[in-house]
Amino acid sequence: MAKKLVIKVTAGAEAPERCSQAFTVAAVAVASGVEVSLWLTGESSWFALPGRAEEFELPHAAPLPELIEGIKAGGGRITLCTQCAARRGIEEKDLIEGARIAGSQVFVSEIMADGVQALVY
Repeated sequence: MAKKLVIKVTAGAEAPERCSQAFTVAAVAVASGVEVSLWLTGESSWFALPGRAEEFELPHAAPLPELIEGIKAGGGRITLCTQCAARRGIEEKDLIEGARIAGSQVFVSEIMADGVQALVY
């Protein structure tokens, strides 16, 4: 089993099943003791803002706010892509507690480390 899981979410409300699956896998991994780094890119970028996860709905899926809280509570890291943030006018001060903004160099260093499994949704 990988020691660390890096998940890049590219989908948001426009592709709710793919989006929800990424957050669900991240939350389950954290709950299983796996170190998780969740990257928000593209339309998932909006979920780095307070209140946005509460607007997301998908029948028969765990609520996004609960998944995010589970990820954070279990020590998972949530990162918003630098370029995605800039395109949406999002700044570090706007983010949910515990999230950060970082770029491709950080993403590449995370996924290239030994013992890492990377997934993209």
